[in-house]
Amino acid sequence: MSDFIDIGALEDIRPQSARLVRTAMGCIAVFRTADDEVFALDDRCPHKGGPLSNGIQHGRSITCPLHNWVISLSTGMAEGADEGSVRTYPVQVSDGRILMDARALAESMAAE
Repeated sequence: MSDFIDIGALEDIRPQSARLVRTAMGCIAVFRTADDEVFALDDRCPHKGGPLSNGIQHGRSITCPLHNWVISLSTGMAEGADEGSVRTYPVQVSDGRILMDARALAESMAAE
């Protein structure tokens, strides 16, 4: 069973926006959809490293602000004709708090 760490309150992220979680290996963007789903992925577009947290969210996708690549929030995969992916991290919401899988975070840091 994975351990989850509290990274903040759901209400701290407006619907259809993101906040950053800074780690030793870079930033993770945590997105809240209009339907209150929460997703976490590396804050670097696979194309040119654009900050996905500054992109335009639509449904369960984010459009990179640099070159309009569309990335799935649930899979981290580029959509359409573009190819590439970003790492995603398991998150859950419990009692209004956003919890991130600490084991997945540690594994991603060890892989870098």
